[in-house]
Amino acid sequence: MSIPVVSKRIWSLCHVLRDDGIVFHKFLSELTYLLFLKIAEETGREDLLPDGCRWTDLTAHQDGGMLGYYRKMLTILGEDSPDHVVREIFRFPTTVFNHEENLRKVVDGINAIDWHEAKSDGLGAVYESLLQRSVAEARSGAGQYFTPRPLVDAMVSVLQPGLGETIQDPAAGTAGFLISAQEYIACKHPEVARKKKPPHYQAVEIEGDTYRLCLMNMFLHGMEGEFIHGDALTDDAAALKAPDVIVANPPFGSSAGGARARRSDLPFPTSNKQLLFLQHIYLALKPGGRAAVVLPDNVLFEEGVGRRVRTHLMETCDVHTLLRLPNGIFYAADVKTSVLFFCRPRHGEAATQRIWVYDMRTNMQRFRKGRNLTNEVFADFVRLYGPDPLGRSPRDGAADPRFREFHRDEIAERHDNLDLRWLSEGRREELDEREPEEILAALVQTLKSALGDVEGIASDLDRVLDAD
Repeated sequence: MSIPVVSKRIWSLCHVLRDDGIVFHKFLSELTYLLFLKIAEETGREDLLPDGCRWTDLTAHQDGGMLGYYRKMLTILGEDSPDHVVREIFRFPTTVFNHEENLRKVVDGINAIDWHEAKSDGLGAVYESLLQRSVAEARSGAGQYFTPRPLVDAMVSVLQPGLGETIQDPAAGTAGFLISAQEYIACKHPEVARKKKPPHYQAVEIEGDTYRLCLMNMFLHGMEGEFIHGDALTDDAAALKAPDVIVANPPFGSSAGGARARRSDLPFPTSNKQLLFLQHIYLALKPGGRAAVVLPDNVLFEEGVGRRVRTHLMETCDVHTLLRLPNGIFYAADVKTSVLFFCRPRHGEAATQRIWVYDMRTNMQRFRKGRNLTNEVFADFVRLYGPDPLGRSPRDGAADPRFREFHRDEIAERHDNLDLRWLSEGRREELDEREPEEILAALVQTLKSALGDVEGIASDLDRVLDAD
């Protein structure tokens, strides 16, 4: 039974969850509870679970009392499991099953799967496929900024994470970037070498249900490290050591209304989340470390704090590559985005001298439902980036008209505006070529973003008035 088939069988159980009144964003959390118990049985890891909280204990109540027993199990797993990761996965658990018959139907469905074949293909891959399915079904909301896997893999492949390195995602989501890094390392190094010098992972995720999915995903992929349920823009991540690699797609929008204090070590206070995360990333890197971060284009050209952050970044790091992404790759979010690649110089090394820009947007097709990204779309960029993960490979501007070099003095003359363009626009895609729900979702997101910006400005103004 292949990974897609197993994933489809498991995902079909979501119809039962719908019938029990469970809203979409709770599907995977509920499945995660049950899948963890079943997978622990299949992999011989029930030593991680307290007595009485195993899959056979649950299925022993087929004739009645299963739902009540399940609720008690969840509480015990979140409080008394001998393993920290298990306690975190079941932290503050709440089942949203209302009827025992539906719980029993899902349990029977999970039991009916050929887990022997699923294990041979990799349980982590099965869970990843479930996460992909959940995003494909999300027409707005949680899935709108999901980073497509071909882009994730391209970013990871040029950074080349290696043995013994610390790899961080400060806005981890379901750990897609870190899983890609793990798979990259596994492809490049034999298991003996990985066991001798294992990579160390750092994941920070603020949203509770997403953090649960992140932990499950990393657990199934056999990944070790520090996993924090918290906010990297506060002191939650203060104890993390400087990483070798940071790869991330931080949340877009403005921060407003929160009562928690922001970190005091970020030099440029602002309500703009992307500018705050960008500061965290380039200041967190160890000397010789490297990073790739997805950013909305406004970060490239905004004046005020935006310009000061860009200037400080280029003075602190070697910002060597900018990838202008195609339109439409983030479903239901009509936001133009780019990827910034940079490294933290070691003592005696220079900061930014030149930036190479690869334009995948101008005169490119729009990627949307039915016209998805593939790894081949990024093949030319990966080739032109070169084999040096620090972006120092020899590069040829004549190799591709989409690839061009800008010197630091040119950028300074542009007031450190990194919205660097040179290709002329051809035919622009008309709005009505998009799916109707995509247009509607984009309009909704634009309104939400504008409201967030207004709230952010109001919050900043309140701080200024309070300081006075």
